[in-house]
Amino acid sequence: MTMLVIYFPVTSNFLDGLNRTPQPLLDMAGVMGGSQRNMLIYVRIPMALPSLVSGVRLAAIFAPIGAVVGEWVGASGGLGYLMLYANGRVKTDLMFAAIITLGILAIIFLQMVQFGLKKSFPWIPQSLMERKKS
Repeated sequence: MTMLVIYFPVTSNFLDGLNRTPQPLLDMAGVMGGSQRNMLIYVRIPMALPSLVSGVRLAAIFAPIGAVVGEWVGASGGLGYLMLYANGRVKTDLMFAAIITLGILAIIFLQMVQFGLKKSFPWIPQSLMERKKS
């Protein structure tokens, strides 16, 4: 269930990044004799990396939620099962504790993913900040 939830933000953001490659760069690569494959590898994918990173950040937020939804459907343990248990027994305090735990889990997971992305692609946040300044 988690894979279904995180697949679409990552894929749609990456596809949007691929489609937003500036036409002058593609024209220049074509004039220099670049094939479609070379333009994809050397022009389109590097230009789409900021969009891919944005999709991965969204996926990091949605992943714990997807896992809990998957536990609602057919698990016999976990945070989703605990939420169903609390809902069935009208234990609102336990339900709110589970929701707060889910929020904290999502924030921690997002921070871990952002740390990994900063180590993997150190140039992307700087390039995005430079675009906002101009």
